[in-house]
Amino acid sequence: MRCLLATVLALSISLPVFAEPSRPNVIIIMADDLGYGDISCQGAKTYQTPHIDRLAAEGLRFTSGYCTASTCTPTRYSLLTGSYAFRSKGTGIAPPSAPAIIPPGAATLPAMLRAVGYETAVIGKWHLGLGGPEGPDWNAEITPGPLDIGFGHGFLLPTTNDRVPQVYLQDRRVLNLDPSDPIRVYEKKPSEDHPTGMTHRDTLKMDWTHGHNHTIHNGISRIGFYTGGEKARFRDEDLADEWVKRGIAWIESKKDEPFFLFYAAHEPHVPRMPHERFQGKTPHGFRTDSILELDWSVGQLMAALDRLGIAENTLVVFCSDNGPVMDDGYADGALEKVGEHRAAGPFKGGKYSVYEGGTRTPFITRWKGMIAPGVSDEVVATIDLYASLAVLTAAEVAEGAAPDSANVFGALLGKAGAKGRSELVQQDNGSSGNFGFRSGKWKLVRHDKGKARNVVVERLLENTDVPKFQLFDLQADPGETKDLLEFQPELAVKLKKRLEEIVGED
Repeated sequence: MRCLLATVLALSISLPVFAEPSRPNVIIIMADDLGYGDISCQGAKTYQTPHIDRLAAEGLRFTSGYCTASTCTPTRYSLLTGSYAFRSKGTGIAPPSAPAIIPPGAATLPAMLRAVGYETAVIGKWHLGLGGPEGPDWNAEITPGPLDIGFGHGFLLPTTNDRVPQVYLQDRRVLNLDPSDPIRVYEKKPSEDHPTGMTHRDTLKMDWTHGHNHTIHNGISRIGFYTGGEKARFRDEDLADEWVKRGIAWIESKKDEPFFLFYAAHEPHVPRMPHERFQGKTPHGFRTDSILELDWSVGQLMAALDRLGIAENTLVVFCSDNGPVMDDGYADGALEKVGEHRAAGPFKGGKYSVYEGGTRTPFITRWKGMIAPGVSDEVVATIDLYASLAVLTAAEVAEGAAPDSANVFGALLGKAGAKGRSELVQQDNGSSGNFGFRSGKWKLVRHDKGKARNVVVERLLENTDVPKFQLFDLQADPGETKDLLEFQPELAVKLKKRLEEIVGED
């Protein structure tokens, strides 16, 4: 704790003096399943993302920006807690009606900022569980949840949109719920005549390819079963519009005081069902149509900052929760229409993978007047926002909190000589024993069972046989094509030992 406070003090002395108000607003925009190559400033050629490109042009674009897991729940957990998700059980992809994963009163990023006077909100996808050990009671006040770990306001998709139920949670209650039509979520089919993607496949407006074949809502079958709540249910095509509206309204209400907004977009996660005005606007189907919708959302939020005159006092971080995937359960044309587009850019792997494409994603910081536009090769990660924002806001990090969050604030601002992380652990999901470990230019890859998923994003999502250990030089071989394990045996032993130390193995 003393070392961290000393570091905060030393860096505070070296950083520029901020004009009043001294604590800028912070907005983290997290895309969902967006790959490194899915934006036009990083290689997408068949469509354009002008608003995200503008963020990059006005800020700092990182070529080695990471999340710490290649699936959504563990990345979100690490962002909010500053802890690698593999350290805690139950942090894999949360099922429908999962209980709250982060316990009430836990040390979190929003709680830290709230303690120094920030208004805090999360708008968008949650997927970190809700309620007590039995999960949420959808028809009553739902607690614990975001409001119990530091957020002052929440307007949420409770899980993720391929999992039931399709409703909004406003603070602690389902929005527009009719008490006479209660929501019921089931582990099994509630009745023989309950329509599902298997029994009523011919009625679907988007077919499924694997899983995702339970209860049907809005012509799309999901994971899990539910009934009721008809007035509370949303239309998939309207998600982005609703979140943008809610996000801007909240920003407007807090513009005169420091605020932190975690804006958790859903695009381009499945089911990819963008608003009709975006459908058919790209050559690659609904997946990249959804990326246009994401880009529009970014543009709307940035326009609001400009209109309110607070862009110069707002740090914006744009990132993704993991890398890309094509067929993730629905027949939406992503595989068939991929063409020459490479969602992961030059990297191997994607979602579910510990190769670079799984966790090296778009990462942009913009703070007008404070961040000089440019490109940085420093290693930074979403887990580092906890410690880095502590420096920015002069907030105290509680004893034992954020153990894996590195202070890379200088690198995030592009300060001369500021360094990013020296090492980073990447995981896939849960406790599979699959890890990537980057140390400087070197990357050790470990697959305990010798199996890897989604190694080639543009093909079917399948298991690939791989060696238990591989070693790559990311500087010379960013695509992880040449395994150097046998040529660097001493280095391999050193990296294996260090990875074991970090993940807590004997």
